[in-house]
Amino acid sequence: MSEGEVKKAPASPRHRARELALQGIYQWRVTGGDASDIEKHTLGEKNLGRYDKPMFSRLLQGALAQHEAVEALLVPHLDRPMSELSPVEFSVLLLGAFELSQCIEVPYKVVINEAVELAKTFGGTDGHKYVNGVLDKLAPQVRAVEFAARK
Repeated sequence: MSEGEVKKAPASPRHRARELALQGIYQWRVTGGDASDIEKHTLGEKNLGRYDKPMFSRLLQGALAQHEAVEALLVPHLDRPMSELSPVEFSVLLLGAFELSQCIEVPYKVVINEAVELAKTFGGTDGHKYVNGVLDKLAPQVRAVEFAARK
């Protein structure tokens, strides 16, 4: 490693589970396919690193099984039709919105931060700003109890 380089710590198992779920959702968005087949294909890959397998399955299977309902939650907060989102933006938003609405044990700030990090890693230059804005608007709607408790 040369001077000035910072060695990045390995991703946490939960973050890695989100990365893998994102990749599966992206695959589904681009090629179609069955969630179970996508999951089997992903789990068959080598060098997946340490990841939270139950969390990966819950996020991938849940987001795809409930994609219509999750998309309906997102639509009012978008500035363009869902079909015009890049596949990465769509996938990050679907994953983030699913986790916000269905994984209430994870604090909403963590969900949004993780989605922003995924968008930074896999998306276009300013895609993370868009993801942050959309999920910031959705969070009070789907996490009303958590927002009320903040006061």
